[in-house]
Amino acid sequence: MATVKIPPVLRPSVGGVKELSVDGSNVGEVLRGVAEEHPATQSQLFQESGDLNRYVNVYVNDEDVRVLQGLETAVGPSDTLVILPAMAGGTL
Repeated sequence: MATVKIPPVLRPSVGGVKELSVDGSNVGEVLRGVAEEHPATQSQLFQESGDLNRYVNVYVNDEDVRVLQGLETAVGPSDTLVILPAMAGGTL
């Protein structure tokens, strides 16, 4: 199982935990596993098309998956995925 580091903004959607262990052979399978177990994360992680939301950055062992193979990036049991939502500033 890969380890998925959960950022503070997503922790309320996963019961407050800082990390999860999730099965999957690639990034997409692991993140879909998170969304299946914690449905509130589905819309936070994915677009309706199934692609990652554009403001969600995912790293596998410190490598940005967008410069690798995206959701198809292979993941092994000793790998760590880090989810980093992009933050924007300003006033509403």
